[in-house]
Amino acid sequence: MSYTFAPPAVVSVPVVGRAERFPVHRIYCVGRNYEEHAKEMGFTGREPPFFFLKPADAIVVAEAGQTATIPYPSLTGNLHHEIELVVAIGRGGRNIKAADAASHIYGYAVGLDMTRRDLQNDMKKQGRPWCIGKAFDQSAPIGPITPAAEAGDIANAAIWVQVNGTDRQRSNVSKLIWNIAETIEHLSAAWELQPGDLIYTGTPEGVAAVVSGDTMSGGVDGLTSIAVHVG
Repeated sequence: MSYTFAPPAVVSVPVVGRAERFPVHRIYCVGRNYEEHAKEMGFTGREPPFFFLKPADAIVVAEAGQTATIPYPSLTGNLHHEIELVVAIGRGGRNIKAADAASHIYGYAVGLDMTRRDLQNDMKKQGRPWCIGKAFDQSAPIGPITPAAEAGDIANAAIWVQVNGTDRQRSNVSKLIWNIAETIEHLSAAWELQPGDLIYTGTPEGVAAVVSGDTMSGGVDGLTSIAVHVG
């Protein structure tokens, strides 16, 4: 088959202890999925889960033991970090029940949902989509994926991010409003999940701005931590 121009390379993420890489299909993100973060955003309670997407090529891989670099993005003066547990889907499906969700999970990784908060807030006020605030270039840093069987007790793992060595966000995955299995059930009712999908499961409280020159270091217990520098 011929194309009008060379198609882009497949976006992929390294897998801990494996030579092969995980090819990325779509990136789904869960909004306001920790209660204290929902409160700091002006909301309360266990609202139904909602989702937004980032393009696969928003991925920036933070290799183990290395510091990735992302540019400070255009059009914003308020770039926020959001540390997240990322679920990698290995087996697709539609209308997956929470009880069956674990069998669809390939593994887990640490990710950052970078957000142009000023642009996102402007869109909220106008009742418009958040894409410009969430789905911009290099807005989805991620570390290597740990296969599920090697990730330990991920449902009760600590999650954190530091900026220049100072704590910004620190919580526990057990505080998710909608846990991993429930999130997969809700998400697969709206889209047919595919192998290669990544789910950014939400961020705890403590989101704040970073500026050029800052370095973010984040982790989830049992997974490879990440370091990302803002250029």
